Amino acid sequence: MDNPKKTLPKALFYALIVVVSGYFFPLLIGTGAIRLNRDLWTDGYFSDVAKLVGGVWLRVWVQVAAAMSTIGMFVAEMSGDSFQLLGMAERGMLPTFFAKRSRYGTPLVGILFSASGVILLSWLSFEEIVAAENFLYCFGMILEFISFIRLRIKHPAASRPFKIPVGTVGSILLCIPPTILIGAVLAVSSLKVAVISLVAVVIGLVMQPCLKHVEKKKWLKFSKNSDLPDPLVAAHENTETLVQ
Repeated sequence: MDNPKKTLPKALFYALIVVVSGYFFPLLIGTGAIRLNRDLWTDGYFSDVAKLVGGVWLRVWVQVAAAMSTIGMFVAEMSGDSFQLLGMAERGMLPTFFAKRSRYGTPLVGILFSASGVILLSWLSFEEIVAAENFLYCFGMILEFISFIRLRIKHPAASRPFKIPVGTVGSILLCIPPTILIGAVLAVSSLKVAVISLVAVVIGLVMQPCLKHVEKKKWLKFSKNSDLPDPLVAAHENTETLVQ
């Protein structure tokens, strides 16, 4: 990305339009073209709506498009998770075997690890998996908000490809509305989903000191990739430059 300051806001704006349109117009057609019956609006009903509106060919088109979309999102999620594990290993946060790549450059161990997590969730129903995913995603967003504010306070001069044009107070105020909304989403989750998600969160919180202990005892090998830039070092250098 050559110019994130201009490209990123435009990309987010256009993506928002595409996503809203992708949900709004099918719902508008589905609720406006046929008589509304709330009991029929269950999983897969959009394909029935497509058949009633355009015939069998439209139903097949919607089903194929939904399948391709699901496969694409699954592959993207798996890719993102596996490369995140690889990046953490290259930063010395995880054992080095997570940084192992296949001959195609893909993070082999990360993919297997992510796939194992998917298999472990297969005993849940689809609704419970979606709810647990949303719960953990919301919790992760809260951690990102906290990290965002902390980095803005601790390392204001760190090199950033894109910087939100507000100060520290503005950053805090910016995070309050979505945090309240996320809290509301977490509050309405079922007990089973909440317990499973909180167990996963606790495991994640406990794992970090455990990995530090493993690294200290040298039970597993940890190493940092020297080719990766250190943003905190760059921030320190920028601060010294400003002082001089």
